[in-house]
Amino acid sequence: MHTTGQHEQSPHLPPRWFIRSFWVAHRALLRTTGGRVGLRRPTPTRWGMLRLRTIGRHTGDERSAILGYYEDGPNLVTLAMNGWAEGEPAWWLNLQAHPETTVDLVDGPRRVRARAAVGDERARLWAGWNDVGDDVDAYATLRSTETAVVVLEPAAERRAGTGTPSGPAA
Repeated sequence: MHTTGQHEQSPHLPPRWFIRSFWVAHRALLRTTGGRVGLRRPTPTRWGMLRLRTIGRHTGDERSAILGYYEDGPNLVTLAMNGWAEGEPAWWLNLQAHPETTVDLVDGPRRVRARAAVGDERARLWAGWNDVGDDVDAYATLRSTETAVVVLEPAAERRAGTGTPSGPAA
C-alpha cells in the first residue's frame, strides 16, 4: 500500500544477453591489458571493481569474475546478485565449495577467504551499499530469494611446509 501517492517502479535492467556480453567484454579487456584497465579502487561514494578467481566446483578449473565491492576495514564486501537475475552466481557456488581464493585489486593480488554475512552484520553491510552504489533494496525486489552479502576476509598466512595457519600456538 502506497501512502505517499508516488508510483514505485522496479529498476530497469538491460536485457540479459547484454549484461552477459558486457561481462565477457570486461573480462577480455582486463585480460588483454594485463590488468591495467578494468579494475578500480572504491571511494567513499562509489564501489570498486575486483577480479575474483575461483576454482570450479565441478571442473576444478580456475574461473574468474569481475565484481563490485567496497571495503569494510580489512574485508572486501560484495553481493552474490547474478546481475540481479534469479539464481546464485556460479562464482558464489564455487566459493561455497572452495572458500579460500585470490582476488586481484588495482594494487595487486590478495589471498582471501569467503563467507556469507548473517544477522546484524549482514544488515549493516547491506546498508553500506546505499553509500557506494545503487538502490540495492529496489534491485533486490527483482529476485525471489535473498541476495547473499559476501565477505572476503584476508586469508590466514600459512607456515612454509606445514599447511597450517601461522601465528601463536593454541
